[in-house]
Amino acid sequence: MSLRVAVVGSGPAGFYATGGLLAADVPIEVDLIERLPTPWGLVRTGVAPDHPNIKAVSRVFEKTAAKPGYRFLGNVEVGRDVSHEELLDLYDAVVYAFGAETDRRLGIPGEDLPGSWPATQFVAWYNGHPDAQGLEFDLSCERAVVVGNGNVAVDVARMLALTEEELAPTDTTDEAIAAILGSGIREIVMLGRRGPVQAAFTTPELLELGELAGADVIVDPTDLELDAASEEQLAGDTLALRNMETLRAYAERVPSGKRRALRLRFCTSPVEILGDERVEGVEVVRNRLVADGRGSVRAEPTDERETLPCGVVFRSVGYRGVGLEGVPFDEGRGTIPNEAGRVLDSEGRAVPRVYCTGWIKRGPSGVIGTNKKDANETIAALLSDVGQGRLTPTGATAAAVDALLAERGVVVVTQEGWEAIDAVERALGEPQGRPRVKLATWDALLAAAGDA
Repeated sequence: MSLRVAVVGSGPAGFYATGGLLAADVPIEVDLIERLPTPWGLVRTGVAPDHPNIKAVSRVFEKTAAKPGYRFLGNVEVGRDVSHEELLDLYDAVVYAFGAETDRRLGIPGEDLPGSWPATQFVAWYNGHPDAQGLEFDLSCERAVVVGNGNVAVDVARMLALTEEELAPTDTTDEAIAAILGSGIREIVMLGRRGPVQAAFTTPELLELGELAGADVIVDPTDLELDAASEEQLAGDTLALRNMETLRAYAERVPSGKRRALRLRFCTSPVEILGDERVEGVEVVRNRLVADGRGSVRAEPTDERETLPCGVVFRSVGYRGVGLEGVPFDEGRGTIPNEAGRVLDSEGRAVPRVYCTGWIKRGPSGVIGTNKKDANETIAALLSDVGQGRLTPTGATAAAVDALLAERGVVVVTQEGWEAIDAVERALGEPQGRPRVKLATWDALLAAAGDA
């Protein structure tokens, strides 16, 4: 008898967990449950379209999907179509891998003005996420401000600066391509709260900015003058050293007069987003860095302020997990409390048969590959529980799952349905020399899946 496991969330964390389960020495069947009609999570809807090499990790996921014992249940939302308690009735174990679904907020006045956007909504829009296609981004202004200096902020800044030749071979939605090419933006300002040593972006992402065909990268040399604490931190940080080398090279560049300018600023925080009916500017404060006693620095505001006129703001200061009814949740951390992937209750005791992996387990950190190590730890815990007799097959069946969803009228997108969507998208992209043209609405996705 096989152990039947539900993995909730089909991004990298979910797929790595599924792969680990299907490779186990004991017979296991996995239902990979996903709210969207499509799998792959942020690999499909978060990774920048001009990064096809990163998206290529989906080939690993395709190999997992071809293994015996795998099922994809797309267009099924846990908490809406089926509850946590029902999953525990239907499966021998549940692994939550649904990521961090919302943005952290700045907590400043004007944050909710029209024209002030979470960066993740912009990312979802240009990547064809079906929830985001009704959004309208006014890019007619001359200056855009991106708050944050992680890789998502860099992606947003870079996408705003891409030329037609750079966008043409990507799977960016046609609507987004038209909006970016037709925008009035001439300057993109990226604000980092702390200094260049503490910036969260990676060197390859930073280097890409210097290769943009239609934008000059501008860095003020005075922003690269380091305090003693940053100098000390820099000495032991290879990534920061490489970033500083790149930033210093940018600071020495003479602008060549490209159509757009991408300005990187550090030790600068927004204190208010200004405007009456919509965004008209951002008031920012200059920060000084103070040693925090833990080998890093914290930013403290000075009295030096200025106003940056702008028409759109993208806030990229991190993701945050959202709890699920019936599952323990740490509101402070935005994660499911756990020990090595075993979910813990409010008393710190392991909840039988419930596990977690990915961002909802550890918080929104790391790169795609980080999820593999993370999933391996969780699956090792689950298999240890099997080995010690704490987790055993109960005779759960796929038919019981299918019957419940059918009774509730849920239109389940199977693996065959996803492959039909994939085939349509690839066929649309091929004549244009693009990897795919995404079906970006719920109706189009479900119609293509239904044709299977």
